[in-house]
Amino acid sequence: MNITSKALLFASCLFSAVLLQGCGATKIKASSTNNPPPAEAFSAFGRIEVRPVVFGPDVRADPDGLNKIEANIQKDLSASLLEWNARKANGRTLVIQPVIEQMSFKRGAKRVFLGPLAGSSGVLLRLNITDNKGRTIANPEFFQRAGAMSAGFTLGVHDNLMLTRVANLASRYVINNYKRAEGGATGADEQAVAQ
Repeated sequence: MNITSKALLFASCLFSAVLLQGCGATKIKASSTNNPPPAEAFSAFGRIEVRPVVFGPDVRADPDGLNKIEANIQKDLSASLLEWNARKANGRTLVIQPVIEQMSFKRGAKRVFLGPLAGSSGVLLRLNITDNKGRTIANPEFFQRAGAMSAGFTLGVHDNLMLTRVANLASRYVINNYKRAEGGATGADEQAVAQ
């Protein structure tokens, strides 16, 4: 094997190592695959208020990511909220505060130019659900990720779909627990649960 072949082999191995390093799974993890049921069904409340999505205190702000999640939650819940809040008030209000606890959203030029080398994306969203007296009714979390390879080769489409999916999971939890308290999926599989 001549020097040129050895150099080419070395460069190929180095590039592969860098590619695999960049393609690693996101460090964002969920605590479980399932959320427990809320303390009571949401229909027990005469009014339901969904507040705008906010970032948790330790999250690097990414307004684009937040806006995509916010828009999808609003779209998913707007019709139901109109129906639910048209009922007679009973003095009880359910307050739902969506909080992005962790997020790594690869997008734009970074994803287009680096593809899989930009790494995986991930998001952990929590709904802090309380009554109007501050009592906790539920604290479900929702997890989604976009693998480096799939997101890289679709130029970021999977990164954006990850944000839509996490919002859909959160909205589905609210809708499914309206008539009966039953809990719901976090969106995480066993590999995405913190050990």
